[in-house]
Amino acid sequence: MSSQVLAAQHRAVQAWVRLRASDAAMTRAFNASLVAEFGLTVNDFEVLRRLSLESEGRMRRVDLAQVVSLTPSGITRLLDGLEQAGLVRKDVCTEDARVTYARITPRGHRTLVAAAESHLVALEGIFAERFSVEELEALGELLGRLPGAAEADERCVG
Repeated sequence: MSSQVLAAQHRAVQAWVRLRASDAAMTRAFNASLVAEFGLTVNDFEVLRRLSLESEGRMRRVDLAQVVSLTPSGITRLLDGLEQAGLVRKDVCTEDARVTYARITPRGHRTLVAAAESHLVALEGIFAERFSVEELEALGELLGRLPGAAEADERCVG
């Protein structure tokens, strides 16, 4: 193998490892903060955020599992906890009894708004400490080229 090929492979592996490590570290930090302040995990937060984006504040549970990258049993456990906390409720489909929805409650919406404000401040802080505005725009552009980025853009607020 040529040194150019090896160098390109090294850069690709380094980028992948750094992306995964950064995601893991940021997720741990956000989890700790959200749990301490609001009793929510990052996955709880993301489920509430996704539900809040829907016109009726609800999604089929199976679709919700897919967009937050959880298994059917994982989304069931997560939603059970959110239901017990009064942040979501289960809705049945009048057309098909096999289909159930998760719907954000008013309490869930209030909790999401409060948690989102805190989360956004922390997120902005992490990026502002490390990147200029131009660098952050470039980072967003570069990451936007990766697989799944277009779908992620569709799930962003505002």
